[in-house]
Amino acid sequence: MLLGAAVLSAWLGCYGFVRFKTALDRLHCAAFVNVAAGFAITLAVLVQDGATDRLLKMIAVWAVLPLAGAATSHAIGRALVLRDGAGR
Repeated sequence: MLLGAAVLSAWLGCYGFVRFKTALDRLHCAAFVNVAAGFAITLAVLVQDGATDRLLKMIAVWAVLPLAGAATSHAIGRALVLRDGAGR
């Protein structure tokens, strides 16, 4: 069920990516998929394995992903704004 939720969140992100018109809005879809699918997969590891080293690694990856994703999205968003001339 949890892996199905991860796939569903990825499809939902794909739908949003197609539906949104601007590149800045599409960045939010990518961030949503990273966080939502990562959370569902981390919970699936917890249910499958319990408290193991693999779960700790998944928690570490899931905790770092929003931070790294936010920095990357910010850099991409700034480049898009400067490219479109709205940053002047």
